[in-house]
Amino acid sequence: MSDTKNIEKVILVGLNITTNIKKQTDIDIYDSMKELEELAQAAGTKILGTTVQNKETYDAAYYIGKGKAEELAELAENMEADTIIFNEELSGVQIKNLEEITKAKVIDRTTLILDIFASRALSKEGKLQVELAQQKYRSARLIGLGSQLSRLGGGIGTRGPGEKKLEIDKRHIKQRIIDIQKELKEISKNRQTQRSSRAKSNLPLVALVGYTNSGKSTILNEIIKTHKDYDKEKEVYVQDMLFATLDVQLRKATLPSNSDYLITDTVGFVSQIPHDLIEAFKATLEEVKYADLLLHVVDLSNDKYKLQMDTTNKVLSEIGVDNKKVLYVFNKADKVNYEANISVNEPFIMISATKRYNIDKFYEMIEQMLSKSKKKVELLIPYSNSDIINKLHDKYNFEEIYEENGTRLKVSLEEEEYGRYKNFITQEF
Repeated sequence: MSDTKNIEKVILVGLNITTNIKKQTDIDIYDSMKELEELAQAAGTKILGTTVQNKETYDAAYYIGKGKAEELAELAENMEADTIIFNEELSGVQIKNLEEITKAKVIDRTTLILDIFASRALSKEGKLQVELAQQKYRSARLIGLGSQLSRLGGGIGTRGPGEKKLEIDKRHIKQRIIDIQKELKEISKNRQTQRSSRAKSNLPLVALVGYTNSGKSTILNEIIKTHKDYDKEKEVYVQDMLFATLDVQLRKATLPSNSDYLITDTVGFVSQIPHDLIEAFKATLEEVKYADLLLHVVDLSNDKYKLQMDTTNKVLSEIGVDNKKVLYVFNKADKVNYEANISVNEPFIMISATKRYNIDKFYEMIEQMLSKSKKKVELLIPYSNSDIINKLHDKYNFEEIYEENGTRLKVSLEEEEYGRYKNFITQEF
């Protein structure tokens, strides 16, 4: 049981720009503040209060303006707040000025998200990715972050892999960034080797993507129950909170036709996700690039689900995954008492992972969509094109029969290879 004395008491602050120069692109300020509350709860804080300032533009020195900052200082003192969390990114100067006035620790939404990721990362790669994003973020804000950087384990905003004290010297931070990038490069090489081995197994890869807390982990746990070697210990952690799981998971599952496939979970997305975090996790999210099918999980019970879909699609586009075969999975259908007006250009299904509503039909749709992504063919490759054999061996397992005119083989090709080697196909199955 956690010690309640150590729980940070926070005040949440938002700024509602009243002119048309808003930085808060699509999301309504009050929806954004609601999400900030959920993020703060996920970080284990006690929320004392929330305040939103209406203003025509941002204040370069104090973000919300000096007058409002002085009011905030009085509020923080009266409520005995430890920390003030702002809903958007702050500059180092703004943080410094706000801390001087309020006499409290000041962090922004980006720091909060990075902190949650730091506390949830379990794998070496995950920890390194989060630290890389933290170091880059703090490096750009050394002016004004002196008091934060000097804290050791001082709660949200200071947590990180190993609870290490960050050095103020920018040269040291820069060197640490270089070291982390080298380590991540090595891990990425190992993953590529593993990916190559998986590809040779000819097992299709399905990736779960979607907004945080949409139910991806619950769906993953249901899917892996279809495999003959299912073991409850292979289930992933599930909790009704933002970013309950962080590290990418890979499991085996079985289709209704009794053939196996691989299913991978990915980190959930959120609005205003820090750019440095997307950059740091690009290598992990690359798994999505190699998927035969994406399951875009959407929380149908959230009245902002369309905005969450757009956020997920935007991030997928940023990492170069916007042309994949997609099945939209509208989850938590048991929580809605209306016929959802769903309008998407891709195939979709409404399910409830917890109530197992439409689950069997869901599995059938996965199989139908996977069957369209590969074509079993017979190829006759002339000896003059033997390099093609090597390329195929990098991705598939197959037996070769040497004939007078070339090498004959049977293989299930993905659409890309099917088109590339169409001239060598002698038979389709």
